[in-house]
Amino acid sequence: MSTENITDLVREKYGQAARRAKTGAGSSCCGGTAELHACCDPITSDLYDAGQAGEVPELALKSSLGCGNPTALAELKAGETVLDLGSGGGIDVLLSARRVGPTGKVYGLDMTDEMLAVAEENKTQSGLQNVEFLKGEIEHIPLPDGSVDVVISNCVINLSGDKDRAIKEAFRVLKPGGRFAVSDVVVRGEVPAEIRNHMALWIGCVAGALRDYEYVTKLAKAGFDGIDIEPTRVYGLEDARTFLAGEGLDVDALAKKIDGAFISGFIRATKPAAAACCGPSCCH
Repeated sequence: MSTENITDLVREKYGQAARRAKTGAGSSCCGGTAELHACCDPITSDLYDAGQAGEVPELALKSSLGCGNPTALAELKAGETVLDLGSGGGIDVLLSARRVGPTGKVYGLDMTDEMLAVAEENKTQSGLQNVEFLKGEIEHIPLPDGSVDVVISNCVINLSGDKDRAIKEAFRVLKPGGRFAVSDVVVRGEVPAEIRNHMALWIGCVAGALRDYEYVTKLAKAGFDGIDIEPTRVYGLEDARTFLAGEGLDVDALAKKIDGAFISGFIRATKPAAAACCGPSCCH
């Protein structure tokens, strides 16, 4: 499965999800085509409480396809600059913008034109001025080195065909001492090849998910420290049946093999602070 194929498939299916949200059908893939079925509940359900839902336009909630709530866990501070990788309809961007306040700034990065159009509409409806949506891929972030305080993401890094590059890019754009704070689907244990190789399930945040130790290794290789994975939801047998339904797979046999193997997790890491200056040329 090539990186280009994965990128094209993700762009196509998330474009479809954006169009569904615009028609009022919501971005949940339930009831849609078999290729889209896997990204529906239980992954995307009940992620935002009533208070948070009331802070954003209804379209932002309908176009959400995440697996967690990074804005609730990232401990954002007033005045910070935040980047949301794969921002979709913009729900986490808008929630973050309220938390960093008018002295802060939040960028949303997405590669899908339809999602960016939805995000811009949500921005207009929200009235927030400290938000900017950018078109691009998370493996090639269109921001300079050391330009953001916090990188967030909601079930997007697992969709990347080059996760090492995506994580390195996140490290690059963070300031020294900056924080990586993302929600993602993570694997514990082994996953059958039938699932790993199924491209439709990649869009459902399942087939492309990293094992927990792989995530830690890739973050450390990029230069992060203070790495931690906090489980926020464990997917059991009935959840596994939902993931696999309509995909032409042996649901009963495979569901038993992945019972509890997939979790939604909050992944934290920190870019080390710059070394203290000790030379005469840098101390003034």
